[in-house]
Amino acid sequence: MIDASFERFRYHKPLPNFYKIENPQIPKREISDNLLFELNELAEKYNFTGISYSKLSDDFKKDFNIDIDNVLIFKFLMGDNLIKMEPCPEKGKLMDDEFQEYGVHVYEFADFLRKNGFQADLIHPLDDNLSLRAIAMQSNDCVITRSNMCLFKDGLHCGFFMIHTSIDNLPVISENDMLWVPDFCSTCGVCIDRCPENAFDENEKLLRKVCTAHREGCNECFLKCPFYRRGYDKVKKRYERMKK
Repeated sequence: MIDASFERFRYHKPLPNFYKIENPQIPKREISDNLLFELNELAEKYNFTGISYSKLSDDFKKDFNIDIDNVLIFKFLMGDNLIKMEPCPEKGKLMDDEFQEYGVHVYEFADFLRKNGFQADLIHPLDDNLSLRAIAMQSNDCVITRSNMCLFKDGLHCGFFMIHTSIDNLPVISENDMLWVPDFCSTCGVCIDRCPENAFDENEKLLRKVCTAHREGCNECFLKCPFYRRGYDKVKKRYERMKK
């Protein structure tokens, strides 16, 4: 049984089902560059910062007992004003409103793919039996920071939704060039020093049961993290100078 204190996104209400098109009976397996470009344009229309792609390994699928191969990750940046807002019940409501606003459009992306002959289904963002961050890591396009955040180059404050699809020829990145981040984090530690809840243990591992980010909207580690304050590229340049 999953400890309720570890459930993700509990301040969010479930997304309604907004599919308008059924999955094709015999889905296509390959997408053209032009059609993939159109999908990216559709995502940009609704202020998503981009799409990442995961191809799940056989070992990964076995570990999580799932039968999903190809995943599209639709990324968006959470609002700065909302992140900087003091923790309170109203903040939780506003975070849910933002979540719902972006989530509705993901069904449109799925319908776009279904209309063009591909199987496409939203991976439920409230499913506590499946780690969306673990799927994201399979994209080789992100990394987990010391404060347990999923960092894409788009930004530390990057939220995301996922669609699993029949498309086999997604442009998955073969190698992760962000693996320097944990080494940088080990030299920083500002998230640990500034945490108002002392939510790190003696080994500097985040105690999710103590962290109030998902219960009360605390974003202190966001606000103090160099990846949020300066951005990925500037932090990388600083790291490279440190290593010279």
